[in-house]
Amino acid sequence: MSMPVTLRKMVPGDVSGAILLSRAAGWNQTEKDWLFLINSPGHLSMVAEVHHDVVGTITAVLYEKELAWIGMVLVAKDYRGQGISKRLLANVLDQLSHVKVIKLDATPQGQLVYKGFGFLETNSIIRMTKDADRMYDLASEDSSNIAGIDTNMQPIVDLDYSVFGARRTQLIEYLVGESPNRCWSFSDHSGFILGRAGDRYHHLGPMVAKDEADAKILIAKVLRDLNGKSVVVDVPEDKSTWLIWLTSIGFSPQRNFVRMSKNETVFNGLVDKQYLIAGPEFG
Repeated sequence: MSMPVTLRKMVPGDVSGAILLSRAAGWNQTEKDWLFLINSPGHLSMVAEVHHDVVGTITAVLYEKELAWIGMVLVAKDYRGQGISKRLLANVLDQLSHVKVIKLDATPQGQLVYKGFGFLETNSIIRMTKDADRMYDLASEDSSNIAGIDTNMQPIVDLDYSVFGARRTQLIEYLVGESPNRCWSFSDHSGFILGRAGDRYHHLGPMVAKDEADAKILIAKVLRDLNGKSVVVDVPEDKSTWLIWLTSIGFSPQRNFVRMSKNETVFNGLVDKQYLIAGPEFG
């Protein structure tokens, strides 16, 4: 006999249970990432629980009223096949009826579920990882024209808005505040890279650049400090030569995500300048 499953709003006290789910799935979120998803104003997060144990999660990051990004759809192994993820998704979508566009990055296992809720495929994201024992030779990439991001983050927020298509002020402030040594921009604010320390890897992204040459300069600046450490990046599939270059410096494909959307026709952005995304939970 199956146990009754209750859905409710996620609270900070649920983080210990939530991170057990993300670690069991091999995901990269830290406790701080979970708290950002739970505590930031306007964001939605829910859990499914059985006898006070967290057995399922879902989050939705709200970028004003323009875009909601769904992520962290997790169900404990012993409770899969009971429709828990569908119940969580239906509940969150009902709360997002006022948002213009809803997007997510689906695993292959979740793709059919999201199609059933009206999500359509738009493109693919390739996750690439670099093991700790792979070393770089990036001396040729000149980083003299880039600097750390100070308290004036508005130029970065504005550039990200023009490329991503929605304003992500809270996310950018979070990433710069938590990992300033992973966050750099060109002095003319024509490109930037952000990153964070994850549970398993150092995650780099989002990254915006006017061309591939600038993208190499930005990522090389961070990678020089990460020699001997594991790194993960999420790359739009259309960046074919960029993917080849990342492979040449030690990255290997790990898995794919399918980017999916509801109401995609009203969403704008300059995806040709997006070389790394922030991650499946952030967009």
